[in-house]
Amino acid sequence: MTDTLSAVFAALADPTRRRILSMLLEDDMAVTDVAEPFDMSLAAISKHLAILAAAGLISQTKHGRVKWCQLEPDALREASVWIFGFGLVEPVNLDAFERFLAAELDVPPEDP
Repeated sequence: MTDTLSAVFAALADPTRRRILSMLLEDDMAVTDVAEPFDMSLAAISKHLAILAAAGLISQTKHGRVKWCQLEPDALREASVWIFGFGLVEPVNLDAFERFLAAELDVPPEDP
């Protein structure tokens, strides 16, 4: 177990930080844009971002006066390997998932 793994799990423990990561999945964002949907101060959001950055889950760069946040896609690799090591997570059956989505969306399945 490494300190990095502990930092990743500690960062993921907070729902605000998980929501921030979900937002950054879409695109890089300025700190002020990250803060917009939250009912908290910019200073509080900055603390959350600092924790995510310390865990290696995001990076931050400054362009002029604007600080940008970017998701680091490989940051969860060690945590994923650790979780999958327990064998408690079932692999995703993509064919079954596609059939489920087609049924839910009322879309005829494609022929193989």
